[in-house]
Amino acid sequence: MKEFISLLKFGTKFALWAAIVNTIVAIIKTAAYLITGNVAMFAEMMHSFGDAANQFFVFIGSALSKKQPTERFPGGFGRLVNLVLLGAVLVVGVLAYETIVEGIHHISNAAHSEDWFWLNVGVLGAAAILEAIVLYKAMKEITAHLPKEEVSGFKIIPASYRHAKEANPATKLVFLEDNVAVGGALLALLAIVVSTYTPFHSATGYASILIGIALIVVVGRIFLDNAAGVLGVADLGLQARIGARIMEHPQIRDIQDLYAIKEGDSLHIEIRVEVDPSMTIEEADEIRDYIEEKLKENIKNVTDVIIEFDEDDGTATWSNL
Repeated sequence: MKEFISLLKFGTKFALWAAIVNTIVAIIKTAAYLITGNVAMFAEMMHSFGDAANQFFVFIGSALSKKQPTERFPGGFGRLVNLVLLGAVLVVGVLAYETIVEGIHHISNAAHSEDWFWLNVGVLGAAAILEAIVLYKAMKEITAHLPKEEVSGFKIIPASYRHAKEANPATKLVFLEDNVAVGGALLALLAIVVSTYTPFHSATGYASILIGIALIVVVGRIFLDNAAGVLGVADLGLQARIGARIMEHPQIRDIQDLYAIKEGDSLHIEIRVEVDPSMTIEEADEIRDYIEEKLKENIKNVTDVIIEFDEDDGTATWSNL
């Protein structure tokens, strides 16, 4: 237990902050739902609880993934965050199912009501603002490595969507969930207005179903990303950039193999380069130090670099990888 508590300080603080905000929003929505009985509010309540649960899972998983390798697990615990998120998928999947079922029940039993209209509008409006703040912070996390001129003002919005795939699992999850959260709150708000002031009284039921479907889409995306992470997914774009940088060294003739594998928030890099067979051990060590320094200097979260040397076989391999 003492080790677990000490590891929590290494967890992704952004995910913890997002989880706390979504928990507060979920509690407010729960109170509003218990007072009003509005099905769109029920859908938003379930959505916020799902987001909060996922983000707490992310925080704990990211903290545990920082545990140092042991004799039993010499490869470390970097992929533990992906395993934890696969568990979180089940929680959100159940919430999405309940949201869709409740929406279907409401469609078959829709009734006109103007009770608690302004309470529903006020709660969902406040929720949309809070979740938009979390989404903005996720955008800032995603674009933190970009030059300031690329993310100034409203430029941060398209930039965050362009670079979302490059974000670590924690930030990517918060970004995806809060996109749906903001959209869901606005959809529920619109549905309440429509069901109150038009004959389309089942609008909130349809909104509940759409929010449930959106949750399922997010669950599917999270599942696919983290299943790949558990298996050990290679970053092909990063591998190309690393290879180009390594080939700039005058004493490196070719690259036989190069792998940049994501281990949770960290990167594990393996390289096999071809050099002149007459090269001394001292020269090879200098090349090794050069490569490690350049990689850790220019790429975030590189935890270890394994470099092997082989004699030049006279056949160009890197261009064909």
